[in-house]
Amino acid sequence: MRIGKLAKLSGLSRDTIRFYEREGLIASVPEEGSSNSYRDYPEDVLERLDVIGKAQDAGFSLADIKKLTGFWDGQNQDFDGELFLDEKAEEVRKNIERAQAFLEMLEATIASLKVDPRG
Repeated sequence: MRIGKLAKLSGLSRDTIRFYEREGLIASVPEEGSSNSYRDYPEDVLERLDVIGKAQDAGFSLADIKKLTGFWDGQNQDFDGELFLDEKAEEVRKNIERAQAFLEMLEATIASLKVDPRG
């Protein structure tokens, strides 16, 4: 699929998609039989973009995501994917705990603001 369709389906801008491609997180191929410079993205790129977005939302850096996608693509056989994922899962759990504690504080503050001081 061309970048316009991929952008529409993924909800990402063309610039973001091009950035991810420059960073090696996704790949495209020249359009077959075309004399222009159009690029085609395979259907599975949409799923990878979703994973990239979710990983970023969970606090993964682009460097972390590159390690992971490189491992998935068989580019780094020395990479201990299981250890990496265990460590990242623990980081995400800790982030959830911190966020939950902060949410509880916010909710307590909101509740205290709703109390009528006149009794």
